[in-house]
Amino acid sequence: MAEQQSQTVTINGTEYNLNDLSENARHQVTNLHVTDQEIARLQQQLAICQTARTAYARALAEELPKEAH
Repeated sequence: MAEQQSQTVTINGTEYNLNDLSENARHQVTNLHVTDQEIARLQQQLAICQTARTAYARALAEELPKEAH
């Protein structure tokens, strides 16, 4: 028979057993997990966009006429 391990979550430095939390509290933990994943995904998208913008700005700079004095 397989031994079942308790799942825990750490909130503000305190570890809680998920089985000891209310259904609503477990739901909020799930919501936090989902939103953390979405924030990470958006941060990756932002990094991609910032890299592309830098490349476009460099390409534009190379296409601009050189100043003659």
